[in-house]
Amino acid sequence: MDNLLGDYLRARRQLVSPEDVGLPAGGRRRVRGLRREELALLAGISSDYYMRLEQDRDQNPSAQVLDALARVLGLDDDATNHLHSLTAPAPAATTAVGPAPVVPPSIAELIGTWPATPAYVQDRLTNVLAANAIATALSPRYAPGHNLLREVFLDPAEQDFRVDWDEMTADGVGGLRASLGRDVGDPAATELVTELSAKSERFHELRSRHDIKPRTGHLARFRHPAAGPLDLHSDKLTLPGPDALSLVVFHAVPGSRHAETLASLANLVDSN
Repeated sequence: MDNLLGDYLRARRQLVSPEDVGLPAGGRRRVRGLRREELALLAGISSDYYMRLEQDRDQNPSAQVLDALARVLGLDDDATNHLHSLTAPAPAATTAVGPAPVVPPSIAELIGTWPATPAYVQDRLTNVLAANAIATALSPRYAPGHNLLREVFLDPAEQDFRVDWDEMTADGVGGLRASLGRDVGDPAATELVTELSAKSERFHELRSRHDIKPRTGHLARFRHPAAGPLDLHSDKLTLPGPDALSLVVFHAVPGSRHAETLASLANLVDSN
């Protein structure tokens, strides 16, 4: 059985140095980050009780205990909420593959009417399900059938295409963990994580941090092979429905050089 709470506490504990919480470094240390007893002391709980939490021998800590641990670990609101969620009842395990998500026809029609606004629809695993012409002109990897996490970690061309590749990969792994939460039994998610962990050292390293980074919007910086440098604001909007789909829309600052570049790319699409 997965020890979600213990794995998360251990991973986050290893990322906090003694100096971060006002403790002396104390010479050579055999463990990375805080010792269990140091975290327990700072959180106001016994070392034995903390040990039981990390070893999955107590799965019902109080909200006050979790908040105290989150404070010492320096967790933000999203990560603290995730910590609390790890003590909630686990969703029913399943090995069955459900029906493929369906993009609402009205959404597909809508983004198709946007000639100069790149947009696509993805599921919670970053599988692209629908995209308009300007999105696929921005990158062929935004075409339906591609998985963006797989592309960004396994396609070397992505490191050249994305100026902010390091930040994007970190946010992508944190976003995946946030979207899955306790649902670790999804066969498709398990397959994707297993593949990327085996093939990408970067993914394996980031996954071991247990970062939680829900993403709603950011600045995406591209090196387009034809159009050149292109900085676009990216916003992710959750679509209603049971399939946890998101609409991702790009836009440039009006009047900027990047807006002119995006318009030129749109004209190139029209001419074809």
